[in-house]
Amino acid sequence: MEVLKIATAGSVDDGKSTLIGRILYDTKSLTSDKLDAIKKTSKQKGYDYLDFSLATDGLVAEREQGITIDVAHIYFSTQTKSYIIADTPGHVEYTRNMVTGASTSQAAIILIDARKGVIEQTNRHFFINNLLRVKDVIVAINKMDLVDFSEEIYNKIKADFKSLMDKRDYQEQNITFIPVSALKGDNVVHKSKHTPWYKGQTLLEHFEQLDTEDIYNVGTPRFPVQYVIRPKTEEFHDFRGYAGKVYGGELSVGDEVVALPSQTKSKIKEIIVYDQLYQTASRRSSVTITLEDDINVSRGDMLVKAADLPTIDKQFTATISWMDSQNLVTGNKYVLQHGVNKVLAKVDAINHKIHPDYSGIEDNIQALGMNDIASVTFKLNKPIFFDPFKNHRTNGSFILIDSQSNNTVGAGFIQ
Repeated sequence: MEVLKIATAGSVDDGKSTLIGRILYDTKSLTSDKLDAIKKTSKQKGYDYLDFSLATDGLVAEREQGITIDVAHIYFSTQTKSYIIADTPGHVEYTRNMVTGASTSQAAIILIDARKGVIEQTNRHFFINNLLRVKDVIVAINKMDLVDFSEEIYNKIKADFKSLMDKRDYQEQNITFIPVSALKGDNVVHKSKHTPWYKGQTLLEHFEQLDTEDIYNVGTPRFPVQYVIRPKTEEFHDFRGYAGKVYGGELSVGDEVVALPSQTKSKIKEIIVYDQLYQTASRRSSVTITLEDDINVSRGDMLVKAADLPTIDKQFTATISWMDSQNLVTGNKYVLQHGVNKVLAKVDAINHKIHPDYSGIEDNIQALGMNDIASVTFKLNKPIFFDPFKNHRTNGSFILIDSQSNNTVGAGFIQ
């Protein structure tokens, strides 16, 4: 079954958690005890409706304040797909949580309160989805029941958002607008009788028809080696296979490949999945590859097509989302993890800070604080093999780790 991961983003009280709860309720994905708890709590609070946000807001502080703080992953399935929804907080001080939720998502929902329209936080949410190259974005204009399902208000918000779209640098992004009421269920799972002027799909219908293969950014094939298989049994005495996942494109038997960093050439002899042989490994498939030549390939190495080499360098510039309370300053050293590779990285320069509301950049920055986004240049103690993030989401991203605390302190996207 296909798996689709969706990130959500919205300002305070835009109704993200209620929307997710409504999806779970209408797809009959809530357990009976969870539903009973929602009914009981809603009644205790004096509501004349079911408070579906209780289905996702797991922290006590979230329930008390009626807001989302942490990133929660919610799972549900339909007949055709399995879904993972990352419920991320919308507050300015939780930008790092939004980046975390969107970094592994193939689609996103940006919620807008129909009463408020496009606000500064909307710019921030769209900027992060644009930065992370999320290909399919649904702009859910929520709380339409509070504006009498006005087509005029819907069209005005749509026009305002389209002017925001002109500022993006990722033009391949697919943007879809849907008027919804998460509380009442209009256009979430079922069509609404209150919006006869809207001829499009419901939220779930849109996700159901998405081709998950099409959502992933197509790039040049990259095969990071996760494990070297040497059974050393009588039957497979000389077997040497390289296990990993194919990213970006396809690899086929007979392709000439280069092993990095050694830059030794060989050809693909076999592509194996369990005990089956295949001619081609499609992108995002986990396979074992054998080579015609007995060359030295270890965990952390990468197999690439001979005609499509990545950049191999000890220095690069990246957009950084800083996630730690300790500031990032020039000269600091961190462990940089790129795929399965770990190298030592030194901050060479903070080039400028980027305002994620599309208001521009800020020069002469001495340090980065938590939730800051900036362009930073790094020097490494040994080369890594990378692509620009805009060309290859997997091979163009990395994390920074504090060697003292072992905390992940930043996420990076190579320019």
